[in-house]
Amino acid sequence: MTRVLLLSVGCWLAVGQSLVGQEKAQMGRLTDAQVTAFAKLALKGIPQEYPNKPSNVMNSGADVRSPKEMHPAFYGNFDWHSSVHGHWMLVRLLRDYPKTERASEIRAMLNAQLTLEKMQVEAKYFEASYNKSFERMYGWAWLLQLVRETHTWEDADAAKWRENLKPLEAIIVKRINEYLPKLTFPIRVGTHTDTSFALSMILDYARTLKEESLEALVVAKAKQFYAGDRNYPAHYEPSGHDFFSSGFNEADLMRRILPADEFSVWLDQFLPQLKADDMGSMMEPVEVSDVTDGHLVHLAGLDLARAWTMNGVAQSLPKGDPRRTRLEASVAAHAKIGLTYVTSGHYEGEHWLATFAVYHLTQAGLEVGRR
Repeated sequence: MTRVLLLSVGCWLAVGQSLVGQEKAQMGRLTDAQVTAFAKLALKGIPQEYPNKPSNVMNSGADVRSPKEMHPAFYGNFDWHSSVHGHWMLVRLLRDYPKTERASEIRAMLNAQLTLEKMQVEAKYFEASYNKSFERMYGWAWLLQLVRETHTWEDADAAKWRENLKPLEAIIVKRINEYLPKLTFPIRVGTHTDTSFALSMILDYARTLKEESLEALVVAKAKQFYAGDRNYPAHYEPSGHDFFSSGFNEADLMRRILPADEFSVWLDQFLPQLKADDMGSMMEPVEVSDVTDGHLVHLAGLDLARAWTMNGVAQSLPKGDPRRTRLEASVAAHAKIGLTYVTSGHYEGEHWLATFAVYHLTQAGLEVGRR
């Protein structure tokens, strides 16, 4: 039994290492092996209804429904938000790698899932008052990332998907506009509800689609919540099941908000430890003790999310800046470890980690600049 387990662990580690080292990819590009492996995970997970974590409120017996009945498009991949960002990843891969061996399968999957009829049912779910906080704001942010991806791609199918997404997009944007003015304090955590993560993606969406009122709301809230932050407690990170660094999420948001010179000053005040080269555990890659534990495997996502947020911060600093040099070294170290966990053979991580890998490797967070 022990020998079988060791062989199994060795197997997925070997596969994971191959995603890091085989045909070494440059930042912004994936190898053929990576594209195939990541797409395969989403193609398997999106139509897989169970196991499932619905996280729904039941207002009456009529709400006792299967995941697919509630969410005809985003029912699989264990939970709604993972399904949404799994769809985003497939669009991203198909757009950037149209000749991948999985291209026809990806296109067929997206055509089957992103229909107008299904989006109308998804939108109706959010219209109920008792569902207004469903997936707030993590799932909302990923849905708008999916919209942004289809909106900016000149492709006949993508244009159709983008049009079909409009009913769901409209209710999500409505919910954001209702919620943000009421949010008195930011939520600072290393998991789904972290406010700064969602604001970053919502801001990218607003700028891409030229939604100026939404952009103004996000910028105002970001400045209200974070502009005065000082001396972030870097030594408190990470917590035991983080998949975000709340501190680096915040910095990655503020580099979108502030002019470069102002951001540089803000960063020294927020993270003086970075300039002093005393970041400690906040910049140390982490390992996962048990990839079969759905919460402990979050730490693999932390490695990848730290990589993309640190990269965003680094690219906003001048070349030759010691802070940038330190961040770039840590980005590489975090990505190297994080990628080894994406294809573990266990659904606890495999239903979502590939999205984090693709978001980082394709530098998705660097596509929209400041205004």
